[in-house]
Amino acid sequence: MTCIDKIDPAAARATVVPSGAAFAVPRKLLTAELAETLKLAVPLALTQLGQIAMMTTDLAFIGRLGSESIAAAALAHTVYFVSFTIGMGMMSAVSPLAAQAFGARDPRVMRRALRVGLWAGFFMVLPLMALPFQGERILLALGQTKATAHLAQQYLFGLGWGILPALWFIALRGFMSAVNRPEPVLWITLAAIPANALMVYLLLYGKWGMPELGMFGAGLATTIVNLGTFLAGVWFAARRRPFRKYHVFSRVWRIDWPLMGKLVAVGAPISIAFLLEYGLFGAAGLLMGLISTTALAAHQIALQIAAILFMVPFGVSMAATVRVGQAVGRRDTDAVQRAGFVAVGLSGVFMSIMTLAVILARFEIAALFLGEASDATAQLTAALLLIGATFFIADGVQTTCAGALRGMNDTQVPLLFAVISYWLIGFASASALAFWARLNAPGVWIGLSLGTAVYATLLILRFRLLARRLVG
Repeated sequence: MTCIDKIDPAAARATVVPSGAAFAVPRKLLTAELAETLKLAVPLALTQLGQIAMMTTDLAFIGRLGSESIAAAALAHTVYFVSFTIGMGMMSAVSPLAAQAFGARDPRVMRRALRVGLWAGFFMVLPLMALPFQGERILLALGQTKATAHLAQQYLFGLGWGILPALWFIALRGFMSAVNRPEPVLWITLAAIPANALMVYLLLYGKWGMPELGMFGAGLATTIVNLGTFLAGVWFAARRRPFRKYHVFSRVWRIDWPLMGKLVAVGAPISIAFLLEYGLFGAAGLLMGLISTTALAAHQIALQIAAILFMVPFGVSMAATVRVGQAVGRRDTDAVQRAGFVAVGLSGVFMSIMTLAVILARFEIAALFLGEASDATAQLTAALLLIGATFFIADGVQTTCAGALRGMNDTQVPLLFAVISYWLIGFASASALAFWARLNAPGVWIGLSLGTAVYATLLILRFRLLARRLVG
């Protein structure tokens, strides 16, 4: 049973407008909600972009070792993120639980939400590390060359040890966001970008008296930085206002098992949904590989642009989780609706503007990655970016609406929607359009766009349904 299920109907009616005008919200309230959402979303989005910057730095340094090393790093990231995505979904449940407790003014549940998140990460880490530490065998089974798989395994041996502190940092981020103070996470991430670059440089190449550890050193450098960001987050949570008043680490050894069960019930569907989405784009890459090398290269570039754009609505989605969760906690049903729809609208507007920019600059973007725009790969990249016009907007809307639903602890039905949209519709249509209809690479992206658009539509309808139930 969620906090929504516990809302007293009489109290709910006292906080909402009459049902006939349930969504007629005064402009002043909408403006205030937009301001609060932006206050949360901007630091969170910049934090996500900082994570992308660190990954890009790793690849830039590794790329100097040669094309085989950069290919190995790409394969290693593919294996690593399967494990990390599972843990990330579970840690994402800390945010709605803490936000609901914050809205209900229950500091006891707030600190316990963070604690059970930290314990969940600890219990999960050994199974999650198993996949990266068996990366070479997995990649060989998937047909990769022995040399590339071996290099990827060296990278993963260094990278795998950083899973636990990285997951714990996500739990701390969820707690800090729940109390409307995500700025420390941004400051830590901004400091981590140059620190990561320096550590990778020293351990990869063996500079300034450090040992030359190659690919293992690059992974180990990221692990060291992950540990540093977590310790910095602990210091903020324990010593700085307003976090220290919650005493989040007092009696940390005591586990609230009922709340742990709730965290798993909310977080497990998020993990699976993330895997379904991640798996779809991995499968799309395999389809592109069956078409041609040119198609695969163009797909990877277009997908990288999509990933960069996605970071902003992903930040907005985390803000939506907090804003909706806080409203649920204080049983303000009108604010639940307002927070969700303002966040979705914000992401939709942003992605529409960015999509227009990508369409207008698609040839320049392709040339930035590939040089001459007359090249076949550059031309196909530009074509995929044009097809992605609908995909970019739908992707921003779906992640934000999913975040709003997480604020209600509603994750199981969205998981079902992900199965239907991403695989029964998205992957099936991508395969059919690419090979049966012979549209090749454009067909794959049309299928991705179709599946994502269906998912976004279903999530909006789901949120609207739950919001209307609150009013009724």
